[in-house]
Amino acid sequence: MKLYVDTSNKQVTVSKEAVEKTDQNGRQKTERETGRPMWSTQVFVLDEDGGEVLSVTTAGVRPEVKVGQLVTLSKLEALPWSTNGRSGVAFRAVEIKAASPAVKSS
Repeated sequence: MKLYVDTSNKQVTVSKEAVEKTDQNGRQKTERETGRPMWSTQVFVLDEDGGEVLSVTTAGVRPEVKVGQLVTLSKLEALPWSTNGRSGVAFRAVEIKAASPAVKSS
């Protein structure tokens, strides 16, 4: 089962630009199925309850986003994990891209 997170009513801002997601040997990780390179982008997600910093993994072309830029996350998936007595939630998105500017009505 996939757990998707709805960010449509949240403000998502880049807090650290995309960097290569690396393995223990310092090599960039790739998707098993496709061989596409993986990237990690840090974002700050803000809603009415407060904010949280997330590291979001994407695969393919490096996300072209800058620190401070509002972005949208396409199909943000929460991936619970547990290993060696530690646990947490990893996040993966199909795409991170610049948010469309708000349309002002006259």
